[in-house]
Amino acid sequence: MLRRRFEEEAKKAQKKAAVAQSTSQEKSLAQTGLPAWREVAEPHDDVASGRFQLAEFAADLHQVWRGEAPDEYNDPAEFYRRTYITEGLSSLIVGAARRFSGSGGDPVIQLQTNFGGGKTHALIALYHLAGDTPVTQLKGVEELLAGNGLELPSEAIRRAVLVGHQLLPGETSVKDDGTVVHTMWGELAYQLGGAEGYAMVAEADQTGTSPGAALTELLREYSPCLVLIDEWVGYARQFYGMSGLPAGSFDAHFSFAQALTDAANNTPGALLVATIPSSQIEVGGEGGQAAPKRLENLFARMQANWRTATAEESFEIVRRRLFKELTPEALTKRDAVVKGFGELYQKQASEFPSECKEGDYQRRMKATYPVHPELFDRLFEEWSDLERFQRTRGVLRLMAEVVHSLWINDDPNLLILPSTIPIDDSKVSEELLRHLEADWRTVVEADVDGDNALPLKLDKDNPNLGRFLAARKVARTVYFGSAPSQQAANKGLDDRSIKLGCIQPGEERPAIFGDALRKLSDQASLPLSRRRSLLVCAPGQRQPAHPSRRRQGLRHHRSRGHRRRRLRRRRPAHHHRKRRHPQVQRQRFRELGPARATLTTNGR
Repeated sequence: MLRRRFEEEAKKAQKKAAVAQSTSQEKSLAQTGLPAWREVAEPHDDVASGRFQLAEFAADLHQVWRGEAPDEYNDPAEFYRRTYITEGLSSLIVGAARRFSGSGGDPVIQLQTNFGGGKTHALIALYHLAGDTPVTQLKGVEELLAGNGLELPSEAIRRAVLVGHQLLPGETSVKDDGTVVHTMWGELAYQLGGAEGYAMVAEADQTGTSPGAALTELLREYSPCLVLIDEWVGYARQFYGMSGLPAGSFDAHFSFAQALTDAANNTPGALLVATIPSSQIEVGGEGGQAAPKRLENLFARMQANWRTATAEESFEIVRRRLFKELTPEALTKRDAVVKGFGELYQKQASEFPSECKEGDYQRRMKATYPVHPELFDRLFEEWSDLERFQRTRGVLRLMAEVVHSLWINDDPNLLILPSTIPIDDSKVSEELLRHLEADWRTVVEADVDGDNALPLKLDKDNPNLGRFLAARKVARTVYFGSAPSQQAANKGLDDRSIKLGCIQPGEERPAIFGDALRKLSDQASLPLSRRRSLLVCAPGQRQPAHPSRRRQGLRHHRSRGHRRRRLRRRRPAHHHRKRRHPQVQRQRFRELGPARATLTTNGR
């Protein structure tokens, strides 16, 4: 009972201290006269309220086709309102309009990106483009078509949607009118023309053989038409090594694929768009390895190249999905905040990366507001390299949790920085940890943002640090910037990048954050063999050699003179190390490069 009471009192004291530190930070930021991001940018209602489901960020073409998707995907006007039309998507829309109107355009398009790279989102954009909704209600589309002198045809555009994991090659599909469909080409024909369309390929469907030239007749009969095939590999790999299936054989399916691409090429007004994965996660086993190679060879004959979103476009995709558009008044406030950061980077130029003082960096800050470009850079460079992070989709999942947590907790910061990511929020932490190895949880609890983590203790015991939550911000920035790059050749962050991820106007004291880094270096000291921990590698400093000889922690570079004095205290006079020649030592410093901070582990 006494111990429980003591623990409860200790927690109350910690919360009280945290509130006091947060209040002190708010006062420092308020003195700048600049508004917090939450006073300028408002999240979409589902993000602000936490009503979003993480699965919603995974677009599902089949659900859209059935009318069962969330409104942001199902409603054409809402979909385009939240969609940023990238250069690649723009070329798709323009090419589709040309194809439907009979004025050119590529007949066959293959979309190939990494997992979560936006393939299905592009298919949904084309699906709505070919629907009944007037282009005047599709944000950005009317202007795009008018700028290219294009109009969609007045007649209805037939649409067929085939999603691989929703089609079962071992089963037949019975339609409402009693039609029994066996194959993908039978499903295609039925969607385009109902029972009459199915009759054109009925014999080939019932025998599981490719319909050949009948596909050309089908597309010409129901042109203009749009054929969308998603997760094609997921369907085709189910045939591999199998025989006697209602949907035919592996070879028959690829004969159909070749006939379909030929039919689209020979039919004005017909457009075929398919997705093929480039990630090993989506490909699967032996059948999954064979299927994409066959499809790529078929599509390579006539396909058009599709440009995926650039880094800058990816930032805008995420920003637009999470936040509402800024009002003219909000834009003025945004510009004031960006100007404040620009002045900070100019005055303290030596403390931050050199590109921050350039005018282009302020342009980037306006484009990514209210998220700092450094945070997006880390997400799309380091975190997106993790195989299961799913790039744009993974960034959306994480940032939705981050924005919701900061919004409901009245975050006072001017921008959302790496140092302000609420890793103490269980949902945010889980979203980060799910992509890393299991023992990272211990690192976070002890060295980053746990209830009894070292950074919190340092901020509490050192008023100068606590005023800016400096130790906590440094630890968060180092963790966020280095955790996903442990297998990379260039690990961690240098001290300038750490400060870039931490400091904002009102906190213009880089020395305090440097002091926090040094204190974390000195006091994080659990044995290397037991767990990972934070580490700062400096010029000329080696990684810890063995747990029996050194104790690991977040260690900071010390001068050679300091190390020599420490060695003299520990060793007899006759046991001093032989000093390197100064020229050799300087060369070693140049080879090892600048100081970097990272999370590391024994033997890595």
